[in-house]
Amino acid sequence: MIEVISEKCVGCGACVKACAYDAIVIKDKLAEIFVDKCTLCGACVSACPFDAIIIRRISQNKINKDDFKSVWVYAEQRNGKIASVVYELLGKGKDLAVKRESELVAVLLGDKITDKANDLIEMGADKVIVVDHPNLKNFEEDIYADVLIELSQKYNPEIILSGATAVGRSFIPRVAVKLKTGLTADCTQLDIDNENGNLLQTRPAFGGNILATIVTPNHRPQMSTVRHKVMDAMERDENRSGSIIEETLEFLNKIESNSFLETINEEGQKIQITESDVIVSGGRGLKDSANFAMLQELADLLGGAVGASRAAVDAGWIPYPHQVGQTGKTIKPKIYIAVGISGAIQHLAGMQSSDYIIAINKDPDAPIFKVADFGIVGDLFEIVPKLISKLKK
Repeated sequence: MIEVISEKCVGCGACVKACAYDAIVIKDKLAEIFVDKCTLCGACVSACPFDAIIIRRISQNKINKDDFKSVWVYAEQRNGKIASVVYELLGKGKDLAVKRESELVAVLLGDKITDKANDLIEMGADKVIVVDHPNLKNFEEDIYADVLIELSQKYNPEIILSGATAVGRSFIPRVAVKLKTGLTADCTQLDIDNENGNLLQTRPAFGGNILATIVTPNHRPQMSTVRHKVMDAMERDENRSGSIIEETLEFLNKIESNSFLETINEEGQKIQITESDVIVSGGRGLKDSANFAMLQELADLLGGAVGASRAAVDAGWIPYPHQVGQTGKTIKPKIYIAVGISGAIQHLAGMQSSDYIIAINKDPDAPIFKVADFGIVGDLFEIVPKLISKLKK
């Protein structure tokens, strides 16, 4: 809570000038704080020359960080198939585990999935904890959260990583709340602070205009969800060995799982631009939804998929599953062709890790050219048909 000490306050207004949230006014020569606006940032405390404003904080029992070991990766799977983001997390998790001199552990939940554990070991895990139970056949966020919470309380991991997928985003926050720890969502970089061992969790902020590095200094485990296609997987090693721990949790036998009548995938789920090696994306420069047929033809000739900028999606020219960028998909293809896309920073955040970027735009000053390996300045309606014609020959 924040408090004004009336005996010390002289109504000088220094606190009003320091507050960025308009949470303080001077009334009857005394500072008055609107707690519904106050963020407890402490700027007014620092600005007050009379020490008339104080923030009272509830003290918390400090944990013993030495009790927490190992780096965990939640091994998301659907119908027995491991999500590709898991392999990327294992690659980064191995790097973090080496720096922390600890084990890399994959946590695999589902029904009849124990045989997938060795796949995770081949991709970098030192140990796999498996919970194989009929009540985990279909993903239910409350049940999956309870399982991961119980495992975490038993083993005390130092770090827990998950993909920033629909599944990860839905249940990992529940786990963080129950474990009374922090969670950084949509990370694009992870590292270890060598001085104190804290996990450095970097993610875009303020619309992608800055990168914020967040730490969880006083709580464990440190938890992050990580974007797809921003990290590299390790090479598969079929000779790697590791241990597999099959956990039996009694509460799973006592719960009544929901009955799934049918799972229907929306049409957009067939579009896996995150898995494509070649992506041809269109933006506002295409002018009309009908012109995406031209990009589809080019993508088909290259064995790729069609992407889009947010402007094209917002205009209703193409469905959301095609969207590339901060509010869409993060991709890392071998070739990315940006057609009629100016290159807003939010779009660049989703595709600038591509191996080769080819930009086609009539504006020579378009920001997309700053990240492009090859640029063509000209009318896309002349250039793309010529590319299609050449490829057909």
